[in-house]
Amino acid sequence: MELLVHFKEKDELRVLDLGCGVGRNSIPIAQSLEYKPGEVVAVDLLESAVAKLQSYSRQYGVEDRIRPVLSDISAYPIAERYFDLIFSVSALEHLDSEANWSEVIKRMKQGTKPGGLNAIIMSTSVRETVEDTGDELDPMYELMFSTESLLQKLEGLYAGWEVLKQTVKPYAVQIKRDGRAIKLESDVVTWVVQRTGA
Repeated sequence: MELLVHFKEKDELRVLDLGCGVGRNSIPIAQSLEYKPGEVVAVDLLESAVAKLQSYSRQYGVEDRIRPVLSDISAYPIAERYFDLIFSVSALEHLDSEANWSEVIKRMKQGTKPGGLNAIIMSTSVRETVEDTGDELDPMYELMFSTESLLQKLEGLYAGWEVLKQTVKPYAVQIKRDGRAIKLESDVVTWVVQRTGA
């Protein structure tokens, strides 16, 4: 939401949420568009998530500003220079290959208007440990970037863009898996960049 300050002078706003889930981010952004034309295109692979997004959109009175799309992120075609803001929160690490990840980033860049923003939040250096034994497990993440390697990749892919925000914060939570208490730890990388030039 704090990124919308960058667009307060714009008459119209087009936003793309990749991996939108039930609309935790899409709905507040759509609510902020109440007094200006615009839309939030919200993409998710799960039918149940898209169905709940549609339901919540009606509940919060923003169904006219949200366009739900049922699609794998890696298969969604992003129109060139169409969006002011493209973001993905905790979704890109679940793509099925690093090649697809790089391709999605490339399409995000191409789909951003000059002056527009890309915002990415990803978990890196993920570790899972059984609480009572200390045994380490293979985390249930498709892409297992270390924090350092992700930042290097993003810096390379976004060369020429202005970095507005780059943070790394530790994260830890207890989850249940197969009846066992598991400690899930990771870094959370936030990366916000602006397309400069034409």
